[in-house]
Amino acid sequence: MDGQLRLREDQALVEERLAACFRDREPMADLYDAMEYSLLGGGKRIRPVLTLETCRMCGGSPEQALPFACAVEMIHTYSLIHDDLPCMDDDDLRRGKPTNHKVYGEATAVLAGDGLLTAAFETALEESAGLPPERVTAAAACLAQAAGARGMVGGQALDMAAQGRAVSRSEVEYLQKKKTGALLSAAAEMGCIVAGGSEEDRAAVRRYAQKLGLAFQVRDDMLDVEGDEATLGKPVGSDRANEKTTFVSLLGMDACRELVEKLTGEAVEALAPFGEAAGFLQWLARSLAERER
Repeated sequence: MDGQLRLREDQALVEERLAACFRDREPMADLYDAMEYSLLGGGKRIRPVLTLETCRMCGGSPEQALPFACAVEMIHTYSLIHDDLPCMDDDDLRRGKPTNHKVYGEATAVLAGDGLLTAAFETALEESAGLPPERVTAAAACLAQAAGARGMVGGQALDMAAQGRAVSRSEVEYLQKKKTGALLSAAAEMGCIVAGGSEEDRAAVRRYAQKLGLAFQVRDDMLDVEGDEATLGKPVGSDRANEKTTFVSLLGMDACRELVEKLTGEAVEALAPFGEAAGFLQWLARSLAERER
């Protein structure tokens, strides 16, 4: 299996569907332009790829999972738009381009995020014809829980509250489990749900995604220290500037490298019950552990 080729194929499938999502839109000032500016502005598309590939691993067709893959990317994009706002992280660059509010203004950026959040559930529910209703409901519920106050939004609230004060490792792990890990976990679990995976399958996929998500965040913290701004497409050193406690500030770079390796190994092991069908997702975990952006 050529992991890079499979990844590019999945990314292309997602890009094509995302580009078509608002093609028949009504004119709403520059709202849709702002939504598409961030949604189609690049990115690794890791979350939708997880949805497609866990569906494939569990015996389903990636095309069946595509509406949910697009939905999770819309929610991820909305969260980035809001993260970049002056009231949050106040960032000027995202993926090498001016952030949404720098182009469209703060009010439109807020509305663009709101529009993407609701469009995510429209896409998931309206375009999933042919799937058993109970799978659609379960996948939508999984996404809603991960995106809201019990997941990503709650994690962002904890992250904001932690700025400027000393935070323990367990607190950082908990807030990142919510802020970053919840949506990654839901992305993977939705693919399993769409494919009709068992409760045991879903539990294994969750374990994989939770370990992957934590490794992803640790690597993110490392890149904020040692990364290249041109490669990352955003400023480095923002965590220190915002007085955030990170895995690097708590553990140091060497221990973070060891932790990423450990968590990646645990993610790979979580998919052992799926045998050869898990090959791509195991490759993806190793690949993300070494990423430079």
